[in-house]
Amino acid sequence: MPGLSRSLSKLTTVFCDFDGPIVDVSDRYYSTYYQALTDTARFYSELSAPRSRSIDILRDFSVLTKAQFWQMKQNRIPDRDIARQSGLSEESQIDFFLNRVVEIVNRADLLAQDKIQPGVTWALGLLKSQGTKLILVTLRDRDEAIGILEQHGLRQLFTGIYGTANSEAAYQNYSTIKTQLLKRAMWEHQITFNNLERSWMIGDTEADVLAGQATGISTIALTCGIRSHHQLAQLQPTRIETDLLCAAHHLVGMNYLLSAPCGV
Repeated sequence: MPGLSRSLSKLTTVFCDFDGPIVDVSDRYYSTYYQALTDTARFYSELSAPRSRSIDILRDFSVLTKAQFWQMKQNRIPDRDIARQSGLSEESQIDFFLNRVVEIVNRADLLAQDKIQPGVTWALGLLKSQGTKLILVTLRDRDEAIGILEQHGLRQLFTGIYGTANSEAAYQNYSTIKTQLLKRAMWEHQITFNNLERSWMIGDTEADVLAGQATGISTIALTCGIRSHHQLAQLQPTRIETDLLCAAHHLVGMNYLLSAPCGV
């Protein structure tokens, strides 16, 4: 396949984010929202009526459905506004809710709700089979990410894994930390001005796109994560794809294998 060989000759390194491209965190984030809202309602209910034993603690709130909640997250609606739309009106209640979200989002029972995105095993295997160097760059706790990769038999596909020791970094999506991690990974794997054109950053948030742009490498933004197509398009990534498998097919010049268009 001459065409495929030509495309692969320009592809050597793919830096990939974890949450979003590889792991679906939507169930965990929604459960965190629901639990934090429940805890807030219970706390303030007991303050006003200590003997109350209400069965429906959320009866006076406008609980968002998962679809509503995720759409708001994808469109970068601040958690404070999500709290207001859920029926929290007093700033003290909202602050309690926001603090509770941060406290529990990485709790073991909630982390267990994360799951591998569809097609990820195929995508990573395809890239690796074509000689691509795969390097994970994530704001997730590094040991935690390694554990999940090992659980699904994906650890050996990565040449390098770069993460944090800050359990809050992933949820807060710190762009500066992601850029620092990417720069370190590029330096340690000898990605220089001479081979920048053979490197890509794949992710689902502004942190990923901005990090790639700050380091001068091409970026692929995925809409399967926590940002909508509209939000990602404003960042002007090199390309937007629906998921990691579509991105992998594009990178190795095999889009013709897909039954539906992926690129936009």
